[in-house]
Amino acid sequence: MSKEKEKVLFICRNNSGRSQLAEGLLRHLYGDHYQVWSAGLDPRPINPLTLEVLEELGVDTVTLESEGLEKFMDQEFDWVVLLCAGEGDECPVSLSAAVFIQKVFPDPRDIPVEGDQTLEEKLQQFRVIRDQIQNWVKEQFKPSPPPKKK
Repeated sequence: MSKEKEKVLFICRNNSGRSQLAEGLLRHLYGDHYQVWSAGLDPRPINPLTLEVLEELGVDTVTLESEGLEKFMDQEFDWVVLLCAGEGDECPVSLSAAVFIQKVFPDPRDIPVEGDQTLEEKLQQFRVIRDQIQNWVKEQFKPSPPPKKK
């Protein structure tokens, strides 16, 4: 008898960086245990560097898309993770969820797109954020092992 997958929604400002990283990584690592989505308060196209650093780890990015939060307002979740808290953003808490988490990571959008940085330097900054999110996802969402049979 299989357990129903827990539902997780990651929310950030634009659904173009952090929430996409979290969605892709959780699905990649523990997709057998979780249904995962992400949404933005003001959705923008996914940053190409976000996709690139996910693909470096073998994460399938084909299903990732930037979506607005309104799509999820009538749904229930086991987990709602607010990645936009602490930046002056107003993150909604009217969603139905068993667990709400606020977890702040640096916003890749704050990394200058134009300027003196090389593409490799920008990618390295995205990798740092990706790795921070990945480590947190591994710790926060690691599934419990099934009970041992006697």
